[in-house]
Amino acid sequence: MDILQYEFMRNALLVGILASIACGIIGSYVVVKRLVFISGSISHTAYGGIGLGYFLGYNPMLGAGVFTLISALAMGVISQKTTQREDTIIGMMWAVGMAIGIIFISLSSGYTSDLMSYLFGNILTVPSSDLYLVIAMDLIIIAVVVLFFEELKAYAFDEEYAKVSGVKTERLNLVLLCLIALTVIVMMRVVGIILVIALLTMPPAVATHYTWSLKSLMIISGLLGILFTTSGLIISYFFNIPSGATIILVAGAVFLISYLTTYFKQTVELRNSIKDHNINI
Repeated sequence: MDILQYEFMRNALLVGILASIACGIIGSYVVVKRLVFISGSISHTAYGGIGLGYFLGYNPMLGAGVFTLISALAMGVISQKTTQREDTIIGMMWAVGMAIGIIFISLSSGYTSDLMSYLFGNILTVPSSDLYLVIAMDLIIIAVVVLFFEELKAYAFDEEYAKVSGVKTERLNLVLLCLIALTVIVMMRVVGIILVIALLTMPPAVATHYTWSLKSLMIISGLLGILFTTSGLIISYFFNIPSGATIILVAGAVFLISYLTTYFKQTVELRNSIKDHNINI
């Protein structure tokens, strides 16, 4: 294929596959445990670290990494130790993180025009060196999930039962938040915050229409992520349109089709069931 003759396109396709694996695994927990809001907050809080990095003159990604991990742990500890509503805390940290980033960026001197790339990213500009970083992230996530799979499954589907069974749910919550933060940190520079959130939520959301087995959910989510990123990149290449936005629109279209198909199928099954019941009466 002509599309594969370009190194930037090969790198984009490969990083899309690697990102889909990580987001398929972590996104399954995010959707099952209803952590979409907290994932969005962690993602946008990273912007504070980027602004701080620019202001102090060191690598913005280092600032984003430290800031995001601290924010994720703080969200977990505060929500566990206080009686304040969790969504209120998450919303406040989301807004404060973004505000800190904007303030520090406005106070920074020098050239900062590529800051929007952290929000929207550009998967077509991924250097080969970043691929090793994404591979390392995948290996860490897979290793942690394999080690704590049963505990995380119990925590994700029924936290109260897991706690009664002796599972350290508070620690697992912090582990899960750190994995979300790690995914955001690595993928933010590669594909941008917006696409990270999309890959964490859309593939698992479609997958829940067909299975609730956690293993199947992870596998289907990963495959759907690969389908979305690959088809989005190919469409954006031939029509010369932004790749990240195209990937998100492809995922949104598939979700809508899947939702409507499931809805009509369930409606027909319900009507048939009612009809059969009346006949038996």
